[in-house]
Amino acid sequence: MSENVLVNVAWPYANGPRHIGHVAGFGVPSDVFARFQRMRGNNVLMVSGTDEHGTPLLVQADKEGVSVRELADRYNRQIVEDLRGLGLSYDWFTRTVTRTHYATVQELFKGLYNNGYMVKETTMGAVSPSTGRTLPDRYIEGTCPICNADGARGDQCDNCGNQLDPADLIDPVSKINGETPVFRETEHFLLDLPALADALREWLSVRQGWRPNVLKFSQNLLADMRPRAMTRDIDWGVPVPIEGWENNNAKKLYVWFDAVIGYLSASLEWAQRTGDPDAWKRFWLDPETKSYYFQGKDNITFHSQIWPAQLLGYAGKGAKGGEQHRYGEINLPTEIVSSEFLTMSGSKFSSSKGLVIYVKDFLEEFGPDPLRYFIAVAGPENNDADFTWDEFVRRINNELANGWGNLVNRTVSMAHKNFGEVPKPGELTDSDRRILELARNAFDVVGEALEKSKFKAGITHAMHVVGEANAYIAENEPWKLAKDDSQRERLATVLWTALQVVSDCNVLLTPYLPHLAQRVHETLGREDLWAAQPEIVEVVDDYDVELVGVGTPQKGQKYPAITGDYAAQAATWKRLDITPGTTLGKPKPLITKLDPELAETGPEWAPVTDSED
Repeated sequence: MSENVLVNVAWPYANGPRHIGHVAGFGVPSDVFARFQRMRGNNVLMVSGTDEHGTPLLVQADKEGVSVRELADRYNRQIVEDLRGLGLSYDWFTRTVTRTHYATVQELFKGLYNNGYMVKETTMGAVSPSTGRTLPDRYIEGTCPICNADGARGDQCDNCGNQLDPADLIDPVSKINGETPVFRETEHFLLDLPALADALREWLSVRQGWRPNVLKFSQNLLADMRPRAMTRDIDWGVPVPIEGWENNNAKKLYVWFDAVIGYLSASLEWAQRTGDPDAWKRFWLDPETKSYYFQGKDNITFHSQIWPAQLLGYAGKGAKGGEQHRYGEINLPTEIVSSEFLTMSGSKFSSSKGLVIYVKDFLEEFGPDPLRYFIAVAGPENNDADFTWDEFVRRINNELANGWGNLVNRTVSMAHKNFGEVPKPGELTDSDRRILELARNAFDVVGEALEKSKFKAGITHAMHVVGEANAYIAENEPWKLAKDDSQRERLATVLWTALQVVSDCNVLLTPYLPHLAQRVHETLGREDLWAAQPEIVEVVDDYDVELVGVGTPQKGQKYPAITGDYAAQAATWKRLDITPGTTLGKPKPLITKLDPELAETGPEWAPVTDSED
């Protein structure tokens, strides 16, 4: 029986093009998971969009001398093109400046406020002395007053896991321009986390199967639960839907309050655009639905603390009680799937520091699946992982080209040359049965790994089968059998066996390498759509929703969205029997080997520097 599976993917921030460090954390792992779940026959809803509020976008717009909306529009489109090019199979990828999103965010805020979980307080806000603009907590760094670690942010210390306020930091500085912020009194609404702590503790206590680093970090957050500001002194964002605040253009909702609500608002928009406005309820209100949230480790607190707290308070599940509101009792996350950082020479990818490889450049040079392969097999799943051109070249040439590409090309080439079609096998030997059984069992092994978000283990086992298949061919030497007419039946049996294992491996690798999988599928003489790809559609923001306050989105604005008809694909998680007599064409090389010199120099657009040696 099919299940409903909700895949919520971190919202890339629209202040610049995406680099490969971004998609290593949220992009490729979530797509591998979603594609696998669809192949299992489950009903999948995969949503996200560009995050377009907050101070950093305003700062970038000032630097470029453009309006913040113009900047957001430009980078929204660039990010949409990057993610589509990478083959990320979103059911709906939208943005946070839509009417549906604003309405959803305001509804959540009003529900929390009416239930008593939004409290008004006077706090100390950090301000840039040169611009007079409020600085977001996450853009202030200093020494942690609790554990003395350097690089603690104004909202939390990643070293000890404690929640912080910017004013608590020792020697705070702005990450935007390096100046020392000044602190001024300001009035804000705070999410009453202490009133929701017991409910959060109860929820976390029964989480199973989480990555240990995520669960431990999340549990540590419970030790120091303090109210957290959910409004900001800024003129770009969702208006605060409270009388006396809604038309104050200098007060907006905190970007992280609205960003996590984007998962719900994107689902609502998806339902509206499919013509079934209630379709979102299957994924958000059905207690049997499983929901998975994919992002980098620096965003754990927002997904395992802030977002669940918002949902609990909205449903009246905290210490203050409360009523249910328009959206009802929304499901809390089933699992937070957080990756570590992909680095370059030990340093976190950073556009400002020049440590960056943009997705767009990478796709133009190498295509999507080499990057998808590297992230899957060598990415930052449980530990920080370092990207080097040397390691990239080694992985692609030795594993993807010499391993998988070679298996496909030589197997199909020999079958095409000697038979022109899939040959009819004779009696199987123990050698044939062993490799066929290994490939059949791999569906359970790889499937179990993918079900548990252990993507590296999954692809490692799939490539193990590839290696064993190459060894099987080397052992049985079909090129010698082809020279002996008396061995023709044995030749047919070996090649049929090898073709069946190639087909099996292609299924196993489809979630990871969907573009190559389609080509292999066709190389095996199959003509249907195997692995569907996302597409970009141009839409108009024209929904009738209730909006409150100044600066809300107007009707009629156009923007690109990512979607796809994934139900049309044939991909399924099971053995597809190779049928004797199926016509085989002469295969083309599947994977182009990289110039070994690339390992030493890098490409012109991202050359190796002394710091990478």
